[in-house]
Amino acid sequence: MDVLANNLANADTTGYKKEGATAVSFADQLAIKIKDTSFNTMPQRIGIVNLGAKIGETYTNWEQGSFEITDKPSELALAGRGFFPIEFTDKQGNTSIKYTRDGNFAVDRDGYFVTVDGDHLLTQAGAEANDPNAWVRVDPITEFTVDKQHNVWQNGQIVSNVGVVDFENYDFLSKYGENMYDLVEGGQMIASDAEIEQGVLEASNVKVVDEMVQIIAISRAYEADQKMIQTEDTTIEMAVSQVGRV
Repeated sequence: MDVLANNLANADTTGYKKEGATAVSFADQLAIKIKDTSFNTMPQRIGIVNLGAKIGETYTNWEQGSFEITDKPSELALAGRGFFPIEFTDKQGNTSIKYTRDGNFAVDRDGYFVTVDGDHLLTQAGAEANDPNAWVRVDPITEFTVDKQHNVWQNGQIVSNVGVVDFENYDFLSKYGENMYDLVEGGQMIASDAEIEQGVLEASNVKVVDEMVQIIAISRAYEADQKMIQTEDTTIEMAVSQVGRV
């Protein structure tokens, strides 16, 4: 339920990738009688007991979301596998590189591509060299275009390029928060084959109707479990208060 609720909360978050959860059963346990003197003080086997199910793991659905046309030249979307590298500074002043599918950028007065929080978009060279200070920059008073091969054009010349990277195994990506990811130790960066679409944003891949259906199903299952527990509780109460008196 927590996972589904989080998905619904981010249904309108640009580039958000929905999460899912798997269920696994607890390991079977061998139940035995203890302090039973009816069989020469030897514990007697009752049998195998299963303790039910639990959440196995949560996973991310990396399916690409639909595109929404905005016609704003600084807003970009990735068609294919890949991420934008972002120079990120936390509240403690520590700077690192994060990765996101959210291409909701703006150009500041100095000509730098920045996120809604003011963090800078990195160039391809900056992303590959792990240099958080290599920022995409244009002339803020001149029109620009970004082609599918990530190049930024002004006055018929390439003035910069947009960093786009991919990873060998997405299991090494960890959600940082704020719609960004960290590459954990062991992760390997590779070239991305994604094309850039300018004036477009990638919507969340959450399908609201599907999430709502699953939430209703979980609620019904929870109610059924409640009824079962209440019935068991009533049965035990009768055994103690009525059968016991007889």
